[in-house]
Amino acid sequence: MRLIRQLAFFPRILGLSLSLLVFAPVAVANPAADAALEAFLVDLATRQHFDLNALRRLFSQVKIRPNILTLMQRGAKTTGKPTPFYKYRLNFVTPQRINYGVTFMRNHQQALARAEAEYGVPAEVIAGIIGVETIFGRNTGKVSILDALTTIAFHYPPRADYFRSELEAFLLLCREQGFDPQQPTGSYAGAMGLGQFMPSSYRQYLVDFDGDGRRDAWDVEDAIGSVAHYLQAYGWQRGQAITLPTQVQADKVEGLLALGLEPRHSLQHLQTQGLRLAVNLPAQTPVSLLRLDTELGPAYWAAFRNFYVITRYNHSQRYAMAVAQLAAAIGHEKAAAQYAGQW
Repeated sequence: MRLIRQLAFFPRILGLSLSLLVFAPVAVANPAADAALEAFLVDLATRQHFDLNALRRLFSQVKIRPNILTLMQRGAKTTGKPTPFYKYRLNFVTPQRINYGVTFMRNHQQALARAEAEYGVPAEVIAGIIGVETIFGRNTGKVSILDALTTIAFHYPPRADYFRSELEAFLLLCREQGFDPQQPTGSYAGAMGLGQFMPSSYRQYLVDFDGDGRRDAWDVEDAIGSVAHYLQAYGWQRGQAITLPTQVQADKVEGLLALGLEPRHSLQHLQTQGLRLAVNLPAQTPVSLLRLDTELGPAYWAAFRNFYVITRYNHSQRYAMAVAQLAAAIGHEKAAAQYAGQW
């Protein structure tokens, strides 16, 4: 559903001339948080030229959500080994999601083809990102973005600085786009739209791909173009591989992994350190080693620049591999449908 754009009363909420509005405390009593919020609003009004009383009125309506704090704390307390990849992928690379992906590719093939041509990112990779993030728009989140960002920014100290910067970016975004700040909904961490863009990324990378004069993270075409634009901006290499299966000498594994995920060394260098590929690539191709757990034990992949770029969207290696595998599965099913004349 497209977000309602221009609301007649928006200038009265965050305008530059409104005054004489009363500030009321947020729902959860926390004097230190209230003081920090007030300081934030004063600073924001000074630096970004918002009306201070309008900001106070807006934030008097914010609801602090303890369930978000519970989720943040639960994530921070996670200890031990992360879920192995072969279990993690079961959340994303499923027959149903692959079928949804094929339908998404069919329904939006023109926009996907145009994004691939313009940004160099394969259509199935764009679909893979949107599929992992929101099941192709089926689950974009129902939490008030303003509530979510405020809750974490002022009631969860470990991430306060980051989320205060995102809250500022959100308010700027609302002013720029003409959003009522109380209307956008998304994830409990403040991500929005089909591609789950945080406010700062929304401002920087969202594109008006359908040409209607608005940058809309909830619009399918804008989301398609924006995901591709984001990946291109982080260095996607047109026509290049994401990963390839590899073998490694057992006594060389840890040394290769210690080089890091970002491919800073050439294939030739890694081959001298024990990396083995079954395909021929230019010796100077930048590459790194990736290890993920399968049901049969650890498996190794040569990870190229494009894999690292996907990890800039979400820093989890498991996430990036789930995107790559979902994209590959969607591409395979699309090719099969084309071969059968069903595309």
